[in-house]
Amino acid sequence: MHLMPSLSLWRSLGAARALQVLAPCTLSLSSFTHPNLNTINLTVEEETSATQIKNSLLKARNGSVQDLVQSLGIGCPGIQPTSNIVDGLLSKFGDDWKSALGLFQWAQSSGNYKHTAYACSRMIDLLGKMRQIDQMWDLLSDMHCRGLVTVEAAATSIRRLAGARRWKDAVLLFDKLGDMGLERNTETMNVLLDALCKEKKVEVARKVFLVLSPHIQPDAYTFNIFVHGWCSARRIDEAMWTIEEMKAQGFPPSVITYTTVLEAYCKQHNFRMVYEILDSMSSEGCHPNVITYTMIMTSLAKCHMFEEALSVSHRMKSSGCKPDTLFYNSLINLLGKAGHLSEASQVFQVEMPMNGVPRSLATYNTMISVFCYKDLDEDALSVLKEMETQSCKPDLQTYRPLLRLFLSRRGQDDTVRNLLNELMNKHSLGLDLDTYTLLIHGLCRVGETDWAYRLFDEMVGSEIVPRYRTCELLLSEAQRKKMEEWVERIQNYMTRFLCSV
Repeated sequence: MHLMPSLSLWRSLGAARALQVLAPCTLSLSSFTHPNLNTINLTVEEETSATQIKNSLLKARNGSVQDLVQSLGIGCPGIQPTSNIVDGLLSKFGDDWKSALGLFQWAQSSGNYKHTAYACSRMIDLLGKMRQIDQMWDLLSDMHCRGLVTVEAAATSIRRLAGARRWKDAVLLFDKLGDMGLERNTETMNVLLDALCKEKKVEVARKVFLVLSPHIQPDAYTFNIFVHGWCSARRIDEAMWTIEEMKAQGFPPSVITYTTVLEAYCKQHNFRMVYEILDSMSSEGCHPNVITYTMIMTSLAKCHMFEEALSVSHRMKSSGCKPDTLFYNSLINLLGKAGHLSEASQVFQVEMPMNGVPRSLATYNTMISVFCYKDLDEDALSVLKEMETQSCKPDLQTYRPLLRLFLSRRGQDDTVRNLLNELMNKHSLGLDLDTYTLLIHGLCRVGETDWAYRLFDEMVGSEIVPRYRTCELLLSEAQRKKMEEWVERIQNYMTRFLCSV
C-alpha cells in the first residue's frame, strides 16, 4: 500500500486546503548528518565480507531483485552486515539500482542490523533517479512503518518526485510530513519550493508559497530559490522583481542572489548586463566573490572568449579576492582549451601549492581532461599516477577522458582493458549510463563490436536503459554485419522499452 493518498485529494480539496498547516514536531533539516564515505575504514573481516557480497550479487545480476536477495542468502551464509559494509557498497553501485536494492533488502532482514540514515536516503535517491518511482514509494512506506523516515529521505523523495514530473505527489508528501513525525517549517518548505522551481514549476511554487507564507516564515533562501527559479525559466525580469520583494521583506540581496542573475545573463551571452550588475553590486557594497568570478570566467571561456575570460581572472586577483580550488580548476581548463598547456601545468604544479590551495579530485580530473583533449596520453597517465601518490581516489570522471582517448585509436584494446580493470577492480567503481555509452560507441568506431554487444548485454542486465542512439548504432552495426540474432534482440528491446532515454 502506498504511503500517499491518491491525487484526487489535491483535486477535490484544492491547494489551500491540502496544504493546511500540520502540527509541528522537533526535527529539522539540519538534524541530518551525512557521513563522509571517504573516511570509512573496513576491517579485514569486513573487506572479506564485502568482496563475498559483491561476488554473490554479480552471479545474479541479470535476475530480479528477489533473485539477488536469494543469491546473497545462499552465497553469504553467516555474514553479518555492518553499516560500514552496506554504506560503502551502496555508494559504489552507480546506476545499478537492482543490485543496490537487493543488498538493501537482504541486509535489512539480517539479524540485528539497522540501516543508517545514509543508506535509506541513498536507496531512495537511486530509485528516484532511475525512475523506479513505485519501488521508491514502497520503500518510503516501509521506512515509515519502521520509523526510519528522516528529513533527508523525505527531502530526497520530494526532489525525485518533482524530477519525475509528479509535482502533485511532491506537494502531498510535504503535506504529510507531520504524520511522519517531521516538521513543516521554513527549511522543509524551502526543499519543496526548490524542487518545484528546479523542475520549471515556478508558478506552482509561487502558488504554494502564497498558501504557506501566512503560516511559515520565509527567509532569504526562500527568495533566492525564486530568483533562481525565474532565472532558470529565462524570466530575468521576474527575478529582478523578486529581488525588490526580498528587499521589502527586510532581506538584503546577497552575493548569491546577484550571482544567480549574473549567471542567467551569462547564459544569454549578455555580457554587457553582466558588467553593469557587477558595477551595481559594488555601489551597494555587495562585492563579487570567487564563485561569481569563476562563473563569469567559465561562461566567457565557453563562448571561446578566452582572452576576456583571462582578464576576469586578473580582475579578480587585483580586487583582493583569493582564488580557491574551483577557481583554479576553471583556470586550468580555460588555459588548456586556449592552447596554453605550459601555463595550465604551471598553475597545477606550482601556483596552487605555492598559494596553499589544495588540489581536489576535480583538479586532477581537469588536468587529465586537458591533456587528453590535446592527445597527450603520457602526460594524462602521469597525472593519474600522481593522484595515487597523493591518496586521491579517482572516479568515473577521471577515467572517461582516458577511455575516450584510447578508444579513438585502433590497436589500444589492452590499454582500454587495463583502465577498465583499474576502474572496476582496483577502485571498485560501477559503470553508469554515460560510461557504458562511451565504451559502446568507442568500441564500435574501432571495430570491436563483439565487445560492444557484450557491454550492451551487461548494461541491460543491470536494468540501465541505453540511450536511443546507442540502440540505433548497435542495430545498424548488426544489420551491416548480417548478425540476425542481434538484429532481432535489439529490435525487440527497442520495441519493448522504447529506448526513449
